[in-house]
Amino acid sequence: MKENFIEIKHVKKEYPMGTNKFVALKDIDLNFSEGEFTGIVGPSGSGKTTLLNIIGSLDSQSEGEVIVLGYEVADLSSSKSARMRSENIGFIFQTYNLLPVYTVFENVEFPLLLLRINKNERIKLVTEALKWVGLLDKIKSRPSQISGGECQRVAIARAIVKKPKLVLADEPTANLDADNSHNILKTMKKINEETGTTFIFATHDAKVIKYLKRKITLLDGSVAKDELVNGG
Repeated sequence: MKENFIEIKHVKKEYPMGTNKFVALKDIDLNFSEGEFTGIVGPSGSGKTTLLNIIGSLDSQSEGEVIVLGYEVADLSSSKSARMRSENIGFIFQTYNLLPVYTVFENVEFPLLLLRINKNERIKLVTEALKWVGLLDKIKSRPSQISGGECQRVAIARAIVKKPKLVLADEPTANLDADNSHNILKTMKKINEETGTTFIFATHDAKVIKYLKRKITLLDGSVAKDELVNGG
Protein backbone atom coordinates (compact mmCIF):
# COMPACT_ATOMS: atom_id res chain seq x y z
CA MET A 1 0.00 0.00 0.00
CA LYS A 2 1.25 3.47 -0.88
CA GLU A 3 1.28 5.77 2.10
CA ASN A 4 -0.17 9.28 1.96
CA PHE A 5 -2.23 8.74 -1.18
CA ILE A 6 -4.28 11.62 0.25
CA GLU A 7 -3.00 14.08 2.86
CA ILE A 8 -5.20 16.55 4.73
CA LYS A 9 -3.28 18.94 6.97
CA HIS A 10 -4.90 21.38 9.41
CA VAL A 11 -7.89 21.91 7.13
CA LYS A 12 -10.55 24.40 8.10
CA LYS A 13 -13.64 25.32 6.12
CA GLU A 14 -15.77 28.38 6.81
CA TYR A 15 -18.92 29.63 5.11
CA PRO A 16 -20.17 33.23 5.45
CA MET A 17 -23.51 33.60 7.24
CA GLY A 18 -24.49 37.26 7.14
CA THR A 19 -21.98 39.10 9.29
CA ASN A 20 -20.84 35.83 10.90
CA LYS A 21 -19.12 32.67 9.72
CA PHE A 22 -20.19 29.04 9.99
CA VAL A 23 -17.23 26.72 10.61
CA ALA A 24 -17.98 23.43 8.82
CA LEU A 25 -14.57 21.81 9.37
CA LYS A 26 -12.13 22.51 12.20
CA ASP A 27 -8.42 21.63 11.97
CA ILE A 28 -8.82 18.28 10.16
CA ASP A 29 -5.67 16.13 9.99
CA LEU A 30 -6.04 12.86 8.06
CA ASN A 31 -4.00 10.61 5.77
CA PHE A 32 -5.40 7.97 3.43
CA SER A 33 -3.44 5.12 1.87
CA GLU A 34 -3.97 3.71 -1.61
CA GLY A 35 -6.51 0.88 -1.66
CA GLU A 36 -8.51 1.93 1.40
CA PHE A 37 -12.23 1.20 1.82
CA THR A 38 -13.07 3.96 4.26
CA GLY A 39 -16.14 5.78 5.49
CA ILE A 40 -16.52 9.29 6.89
CA VAL A 41 -19.48 8.95 9.23
CA GLY A 42 -21.43 11.19 11.56
CA PRO A 43 -24.76 12.93 11.95
CA SER A 44 -26.21 15.37 9.43
CA GLY A 45 -24.27 18.64 9.52
CA SER A 46 -21.09 17.09 10.88
CA GLY A 47 -19.05 18.02 7.78
CA LYS A 48 -18.97 14.68 5.92
CA THR A 49 -19.99 15.95 2.49
CA THR A 50 -17.88 19.10 2.84
CA LEU A 51 -14.77 17.01 3.51
CA LEU A 52 -15.56 14.66 0.62
CA ASN A 53 -16.01 17.61 -1.76
CA ILE A 54 -12.70 19.13 -0.67
CA ILE A 55 -10.89 15.82 -1.28
CA GLY A 56 -12.50 15.72 -4.74
CA SER A 57 -11.53 19.36 -5.48
CA LEU A 58 -15.21 20.28 -5.90
CA ASP A 59 -14.78 22.71 -3.00
CA SER A 60 -11.76 24.42 -1.47
CA GLN A 61 -10.60 24.70 2.10
CA SER A 62 -10.42 28.05 3.92
CA GLU A 63 -7.17 27.09 5.64
CA GLY A 64 -4.75 24.17 5.56
CA GLU A 65 -3.35 21.90 2.87
CA VAL A 66 -4.93 19.12 0.79
CA ILE A 67 -2.77 16.82 -1.36
CA VAL A 68 -4.64 14.30 -3.53
CA LEU A 69 -2.79 11.79 -5.74
CA GLY A 70 0.31 13.95 -5.51
CA TYR A 71 -1.47 17.18 -6.44
CA GLU A 72 -1.69 20.09 -4.03
CA VAL A 73 -5.32 20.86 -4.81
CA ALA A 74 -5.23 24.57 -3.95
CA ASP A 75 -2.45 25.13 -6.50
CA LEU A 76 -4.37 23.63 -9.43
CA SER A 77 -6.03 25.87 -11.99
CA SER A 78 -9.69 25.10 -12.67
CA SER A 79 -8.76 23.30 -15.91
CA LYS A 80 -6.03 21.20 -14.25
CA SER A 81 -8.37 20.41 -11.36
CA ALA A 82 -11.03 19.27 -13.85
CA ARG A 83 -8.49 17.11 -15.67
CA MET A 84 -7.29 15.55 -12.41
CA ARG A 85 -10.89 14.64 -11.53
CA SER A 86 -11.66 13.37 -15.03
CA GLU A 87 -8.63 11.10 -15.17
CA ASN A 88 -8.45 9.83 -11.60
CA ILE A 89 -11.68 10.26 -9.59
CA GLY A 90 -15.14 8.73 -9.85
CA PHE A 91 -18.00 10.47 -8.02
CA ILE A 92 -21.24 9.01 -6.68
CA PHE A 93 -23.65 11.67 -5.42
CA GLN A 94 -26.87 11.52 -3.39
CA THR A 95 -28.60 12.98 -6.45
CA TYR A 96 -27.90 10.91 -9.53
CA ASN A 97 -26.91 13.78 -11.85
CA LEU A 98 -27.80 11.65 -14.87
CA LEU A 99 -28.37 13.29 -18.24
CA PRO A 100 -32.10 12.81 -18.93
CA VAL A 101 -31.88 12.75 -22.74
CA TYR A 102 -29.14 10.10 -22.71
CA THR A 103 -29.70 6.35 -22.44
CA VAL A 104 -28.27 4.31 -19.59
CA PHE A 105 -25.43 3.25 -21.87
CA GLU A 106 -24.69 6.85 -22.92
CA ASN A 107 -24.73 8.12 -19.32
CA VAL A 108 -22.15 5.53 -18.29
CA GLU A 109 -20.13 6.11 -21.45
CA PHE A 110 -19.86 9.87 -20.92
CA PRO A 111 -16.67 9.91 -18.75
CA LEU A 112 -14.93 7.75 -21.36
CA LEU A 113 -15.77 10.22 -24.13
CA LEU A 114 -14.09 12.96 -22.09
CA LEU A 115 -10.99 10.76 -21.92
CA ARG A 116 -11.14 10.13 -25.70
CA ILE A 117 -11.16 6.35 -25.31
CA ASN A 118 -11.83 4.54 -28.60
CA LYS A 119 -15.28 3.16 -29.39
CA ASN A 120 -14.53 -0.56 -29.02
CA GLU A 121 -12.90 -0.05 -25.64
CA ARG A 122 -15.80 2.18 -24.54
CA ILE A 123 -18.33 -0.52 -25.42
CA LYS A 124 -16.32 -3.09 -23.48
CA LEU A 125 -15.91 -0.91 -20.39
CA VAL A 126 -19.54 0.27 -20.30
CA THR A 127 -20.85 -3.26 -20.73
CA GLU A 128 -18.60 -4.49 -17.92
CA ALA A 129 -19.69 -1.66 -15.58
CA LEU A 130 -23.40 -2.26 -16.25
CA LYS A 131 -22.90 -5.96 -15.67
CA TRP A 132 -21.29 -5.16 -12.31
CA VAL A 133 -24.40 -3.25 -11.21
CA GLY A 134 -26.90 -5.64 -12.81
CA LEU A 135 -28.37 -3.30 -15.43
CA LEU A 136 -27.44 -4.81 -18.78
CA ASP A 137 -31.14 -5.24 -19.53
CA LYS A 138 -31.70 -1.45 -19.17
CA ILE A 139 -28.95 -0.42 -21.56
CA LYS A 140 -31.28 1.44 -23.96
CA SER A 141 -33.56 2.95 -21.31
CA ARG A 142 -33.52 6.61 -20.29
CA PRO A 143 -33.44 7.75 -16.63
CA SER A 144 -37.15 8.61 -16.69
CA GLN A 145 -37.95 5.00 -17.65
CA ILE A 146 -36.22 3.32 -14.71
CA SER A 147 -36.63 3.44 -10.94
CA GLY A 148 -34.75 5.69 -8.51
CA GLY A 149 -32.73 2.74 -7.27
CA GLU A 150 -31.80 1.82 -10.83
CA CYS A 151 -30.77 5.43 -11.49
CA GLN A 152 -28.42 5.23 -8.52
CA ARG A 153 -26.93 2.02 -9.91
CA VAL A 154 -26.36 3.78 -13.24
CA ALA A 155 -24.58 6.57 -11.34
CA ILE A 156 -22.38 3.97 -9.63
CA ALA A 157 -21.57 2.32 -12.97
CA ARG A 158 -20.63 5.75 -14.37
CA ALA A 159 -18.29 6.35 -11.42
CA ILE A 160 -16.44 3.06 -11.79
CA VAL A 161 -16.46 2.65 -15.60
CA LYS A 162 -13.04 4.27 -16.13
CA LYS A 163 -11.55 2.23 -13.26
CA PRO A 164 -10.42 5.36 -11.42
CA LYS A 165 -7.76 5.45 -8.73
CA LEU A 166 -10.25 7.01 -6.30
CA VAL A 167 -14.04 6.81 -5.88
CA LEU A 168 -15.77 9.36 -3.64
CA ALA A 169 -19.28 8.25 -2.69
CA ASP A 170 -21.76 10.54 -0.92
CA GLU A 171 -24.53 8.37 0.57
CA PRO A 172 -24.41 5.93 -2.39
CA THR A 173 -27.12 3.65 -0.96
CA ALA A 174 -29.57 6.43 -0.03
CA ASN A 175 -32.10 5.40 -2.68
CA LEU A 176 -31.54 1.64 -2.66
CA ASP A 177 -33.41 -1.11 -0.84
CA ALA A 178 -31.49 -3.50 1.40
CA ASP A 179 -30.88 -6.17 -1.28
CA ASN A 180 -29.66 -3.68 -3.88
CA SER A 181 -27.52 -1.92 -1.26
CA HIS A 182 -25.74 -5.12 -0.33
CA ASN A 183 -25.26 -6.13 -3.97
CA ILE A 184 -23.77 -2.75 -4.86
CA LEU A 185 -21.53 -2.71 -1.77
CA LYS A 186 -20.29 -6.22 -2.54
CA THR A 187 -19.51 -5.04 -6.08
CA MET A 188 -17.58 -2.01 -4.84
CA LYS A 189 -15.71 -4.15 -2.32
CA LYS A 190 -14.77 -6.57 -5.10
CA ILE A 191 -13.54 -3.71 -7.31
CA ASN A 192 -11.53 -2.38 -4.36
CA GLU A 193 -9.92 -5.77 -3.74
CA GLU A 194 -9.28 -6.68 -7.37
CA THR A 195 -8.15 -3.33 -8.80
CA GLY A 196 -6.90 -1.47 -5.72
CA THR A 197 -9.29 1.43 -6.32
CA THR A 198 -9.56 3.56 -3.18
CA PHE A 199 -13.13 4.15 -1.94
CA ILE A 200 -14.07 6.91 0.49
CA PHE A 201 -17.73 7.15 1.55
CA ALA A 202 -19.65 9.87 3.33
CA THR A 203 -22.47 7.98 5.02
CA HIS A 204 -24.58 7.34 8.08
CA ASP A 205 -26.04 4.11 6.62
CA ALA A 206 -25.40 1.09 8.84
CA LYS A 207 -25.43 -1.13 5.73
CA VAL A 208 -22.42 0.73 4.33
CA ILE A 209 -20.61 0.80 7.67
CA LYS A 210 -20.75 -3.02 7.81
CA TYR A 211 -18.44 -3.16 4.77
CA LEU A 212 -15.90 -0.51 5.78
CA LYS A 213 -12.34 -1.30 6.83
CA ARG A 214 -11.80 2.13 8.39
CA LYS A 215 -14.33 4.45 9.99
CA ILE A 216 -13.67 8.15 10.58
CA THR A 217 -16.30 9.79 12.79
CA LEU A 218 -16.92 13.53 12.46
CA LEU A 219 -18.79 15.52 15.08
CA ASP A 220 -19.36 19.27 14.69
CA GLY A 221 -16.65 19.50 12.03
CA SER A 222 -13.93 17.71 13.99
CA VAL A 223 -12.53 14.18 13.90
CA ALA A 224 -13.98 12.49 16.99
CA LYS A 225 -12.68 8.99 16.20
CA ASP A 226 -10.54 7.26 13.56
CA GLU A 227 -10.57 3.48 13.81
CA LEU A 228 -10.02 0.27 11.87
CA VAL A 229 -13.16 -1.89 11.69
CA ASN A 230 -14.31 -5.22 10.28
CA GLY A 231 -10.79 -6.62 10.21
CA GLY A 232 -9.28 -3.55 8.51
